[in-house]
Amino acid sequence: MVPNKSLAQLLDEGRRKIQVTDEELAEAKRRRKLLAASVRRAFAGSTAYFNGSVAHGDANTPLTDVDLGVVLTEKDAEPYGPGKKSAQSLMEIVRDAIHEDLDNEFPNLTVEVEGRRRAVLVRFGAPVTPGQVDFTADVMTAIPHPSGRGLYIPNTKTADQWDRADPIAHTRMVLQAIEDTKVVFARTVRLLKHWNSTHSKPMCSWNVKALCLDCLNEPMPLINALQVFFTYAADEIGKGPTPDPAGVAGPIPLNMPRADVHKRLCTAQKYINLAIEHEKEERPALAQHALHQVLPELVAKPDATEEEADRLTRAVRSGSLATSGLGLATGLVTPTRTRAWGD
Repeated sequence: MVPNKSLAQLLDEGRRKIQVTDEELAEAKRRRKLLAASVRRAFAGSTAYFNGSVAHGDANTPLTDVDLGVVLTEKDAEPYGPGKKSAQSLMEIVRDAIHEDLDNEFPNLTVEVEGRRRAVLVRFGAPVTPGQVDFTADVMTAIPHPSGRGLYIPNTKTADQWDRADPIAHTRMVLQAIEDTKVVFARTVRLLKHWNSTHSKPMCSWNVKALCLDCLNEPMPLINALQVFFTYAADEIGKGPTPDPAGVAGPIPLNMPRADVHKRLCTAQKYINLAIEHEKEERPALAQHALHQVLPELVAKPDATEEEADRLTRAVRSGSLATSGLGLATGLVTPTRTRAWGD
């Protein structure tokens, strides 16, 4: 018989399954460096910055994209901004510079500007993860905000053509959280991004991380980090949209109605609490079954029949059937398609 694993073991194995490989990460960073050199060359005196999952240290495999930006000098930025010029010409300069510098190495490379809302889209025509179709990069052209706090970033879908944001501060905050929690923050985010993607993507990944920034600030076991997140996130989403952690942009939009997001978070919270309770009461198979409901592709569904039968037998012999907590095992008769979105 295969020995039962603890929740800690199951989560550690699960996050290793989706953690980006060293080879993927090295190649993604190499390409990001090439792009950064290209945009800095295009805008003399500018500063490149990195954001997104690779910069934040929480990328999963397969790795399909990377994010970076360039901040123009105040002098070069003067003609641009709300009420002034849009970023269209800046994006075209970026496109031309990238083609000039990278076409030889990547003969199938394409760079899209037309119709792009915020960033130039680079398609390398060559994946960094074997088996994937491609690898892409979003390259944003930003200008300093007059206040000195944050940036103006393009938004071609609005009348102003620009939004205020602070992606540099976001990356700094995430990296500090990873340090403060001794990497637990990044490992938890990896698991949560997987939960999010396998349950209809109720939130964007930045919303997940923004909520984590408010509730994960010290080392703890991964199962407890998930419990803290789902408890906090359900409460906060129940109140309203998530504010920008940097305090300069607007609230973070959800991918579906708030009531539906709240329902998924509450259901996941209940399953995590149930898993912890089962493990506390030495019911490892049932604990794994509950965790499977939240992370079905990372945690296998166990055969808990034997464990439950033994528990029923002991309850009958002790005369405590009515108080044996059978309600905690209701997940055993739940259809296997049930997941943590409250169906």
